[in-house]
Amino acid sequence: MTWMNLPNRYLIVILTFVSTCVCYIERVGFSIAYTVAADAAGINQSSKGTILSTFYYGYACSQVPGGWAAQKIGGRKVLLLSFVLWSLTCFLVPLDPNRVTILVVARLLVGVAQGFIFPSIHTVLAQWVPPHERSRSVSLTTSGMYLGAAMGMLFLPSLVKLKGPESVFLAEAALGVLWSVLWFKYATDPPRSEHPKAAAAGFGESLLPTDASPRTKMENGGSTVKATKIPWKKILISRPVWAIVVNNFTFHYALYVLMNWLPTYFEQGLQLSLQEMGSSKMMPYLNMFLFSNIGGIVADHLVTKRVMSVTKTRKFLNTVGFIVASIALLALPIFRTSGGAILCSSVALGFLALGRAGFAVNHMDIAPRYAGIVMGVSNTAGTLAGIIGVDMTGRLLEAAKIEYSGLSSPESWRAVFFIPGWLCIFSSFIFLVFSTGERIFD
Repeated sequence: MTWMNLPNRYLIVILTFVSTCVCYIERVGFSIAYTVAADAAGINQSSKGTILSTFYYGYACSQVPGGWAAQKIGGRKVLLLSFVLWSLTCFLVPLDPNRVTILVVARLLVGVAQGFIFPSIHTVLAQWVPPHERSRSVSLTTSGMYLGAAMGMLFLPSLVKLKGPESVFLAEAALGVLWSVLWFKYATDPPRSEHPKAAAAGFGESLLPTDASPRTKMENGGSTVKATKIPWKKILISRPVWAIVVNNFTFHYALYVLMNWLPTYFEQGLQLSLQEMGSSKMMPYLNMFLFSNIGGIVADHLVTKRVMSVTKTRKFLNTVGFIVASIALLALPIFRTSGGAILCSSVALGFLALGRAGFAVNHMDIAPRYAGIVMGVSNTAGTLAGIIGVDMTGRLLEAAKIEYSGLSSPESWRAVFFIPGWLCIFSSFIFLVFSTGERIFD
């Protein structure tokens, strides 16, 4: 089956790309809309940080369950249910900074629902995508996050100005429902014959046999498949898994801090207006979109042309990405102009996205049968980074506001950017020493 003459696996990759794009429009949109509403209501920076970080508590709770559910129920079904839940929550809950309890519950629900998304995506891609297309497929899918963030930064401030903060919630809900309809209509489970190389590698079927697997095999040919147990202990004590976990934590610490606090940095740190900055404010996220796909293409080229082994390719791209990003983050508070801040944040986020061709694809290298599970474990760490980083940044800024009589001085923002900068250096060293591109889980 094809849609617009596309093989089904390409259609699946495109739809998962759009799904991550929509998710990050929602996340950036809430940050922008809530910041405007909270500032109008006189909410302090520490309280803003608490509300902004609430999403990540729910998100953390559903990562590992998301991987388990995707393998047991099917990534396609779990992904659809997740989108429907968070879209309905955005549609039904009003944006009122003074109704703290309702807002906290709503953000927890959205976090729980979206926590199922990436483990489900990795399960779906592990079933559909053959090894030689893996890097660019994962990179394209995850680059939707950055394009979504860029689109959110470009269009949503104007929507807030024209229609008010509440309009952002309604727009996000509409996008979520539209994607759900497309996924329901076009997404399918993979036939084994979808791609010959995929079939030869064991793709195109459930990578983690469940109770349904033996019945399917008997209907098609009379053979059976013995159900496998998830090797939790081996996963949790594996050094390559922990190398992924550490780098996932650092990547998301930097991303979530910048995504949630860049609007405040532009407006209060540099005294700029988001509406008047025009398209320049989307450049950091557009850069992530471009560099994520460049990383995937380069990685697949290095592997398929045998320029480097899979292990060396992952380590090379991860190291380059994280080290360059660390330099840009450490330099960010030094620049006091719009152009300088956009340049540093663009370089930092762009090269972090390049680094995803190292650690983020590594889930499927070391554990293709349990990609959703390993992704759930590592993304839990990434979500904890959001909880810690976003909330702590609010507290750091509240303290800096007292110490420096405001947030307009570079000193008040130095700790905000130095922490992820040094974490990048530490994480790149861990991945360089402990990671591998070889399959370690059968």
